[in-house]
Amino acid sequence: MFSIGQLAIISMISHLIFIFITWRIMQSINFEPIIRKGHAAEAKIFLLFLAIIIGAGVSRFFLEFMQWSRDLMYLF
Repeated sequence: MFSIGQLAIISMISHLIFIFITWRIMQSINFEPIIRKGHAAEAKIFLLFLAIIIGAGVSRFFLEFMQWSRDLMYLF
């Protein structure tokens, strides 16, 4: 059984990894045609926030799925 501290550090690392992966994937997409001239800094900040939202959501799903698979033993 994980202690609260171990679960917290695993969750933090998982969130950071998935946010980083999402950021790297978003960097490969060409958003230049969508961005208005003179608003590149705002667009980068928006993409960062979008990467945080998507990465944290994927991480949360991953962590919950792991918890659900551990809880299956209580089914029988």
